[in-house]
Amino acid sequence: MKISVIITTYNRPQALYLVLKALSKQKSSVCFEVIIADDGSTDATKQVVNKMQQQAPYKLSHVRHEDQGFRAASIRNQAVVAAKGDYLIFMDDDSVPTTSFIKNHNRLAEQGFFVPGNRVLLNEAFTNGVLQNDTPIYNFGLIKWLFARIKGSCNRILPFFTIPLGWLRGINRHSWKGVKTCNLGVWKKDFIAINGFNEDYHGWGYEDSDLVVRLLNNGIFRKAGRYSVPIMHLWHKKNDYSHQKDNFANLQQTITNKIVKARLGVDQYF
Repeated sequence: MKISVIITTYNRPQALYLVLKALSKQKSSVCFEVIIADDGSTDATKQVVNKMQQQAPYKLSHVRHEDQGFRAASIRNQAVVAAKGDYLIFMDDDSVPTTSFIKNHNRLAEQGFFVPGNRVLLNEAFTNGVLQNDTPIYNFGLIKWLFARIKGSCNRILPFFTIPLGWLRGINRHSWKGVKTCNLGVWKKDFIAINGFNEDYHGWGYEDSDLVVRLLNNGIFRKAGRYSVPIMHLWHKKNDYSHQKDNFANLQQTITNKIVKARLGVDQYF
């Protein structure tokens, strides 16, 4: 199985660089590529990608469209079309993986399921220090994270523990709540079958939920990735919530009408 890691980014070159470095340090022989889904960033992002293309042990591609506001659904759909892998892992430029991230996502991948991971939230001061000093937090052990938690630099450390949950990973198999595409594994064929992200969503909010609801509507179930594939979420300012009301109404339509395929989705790019 080949994995395609798709990283959504918009003008956070320092953060993106840290994420790409963390992916370079994976303790795994699993074959994977990385595709940057660039929602219209400036040349600073391109420079980071060019630099990492010379250094990274994986294939790194850059898919970009012009900046016309928040269009993450569109650029991620385009990145999926460029993906060569059988299995997709969606991430964001604020999502720093641990060194076992790819190995554990590969282990959890199972036909008929998608796998959402969870997050450890880092505060503003700690995030700024990490980015300024290029701190390799992906190499931190539990003792360092314990001290970070005591100082209030992160909100929790339990996600860093690896626990074999077995059948408990499927206990909420019908639930869409809490799933975020900053850390989500899904088979490419399952993504294509529901026509990918729904580009009828405008601005930030609920497009992740819409994708997951349609996967569930198509008979693909949730398999929990907690205690296996955490990411470290770099602090950033809150997103623009001005579209949340309309987007939530769209989500309710997807739920009520049991919609499977997005009206405006990935098929337009093939």
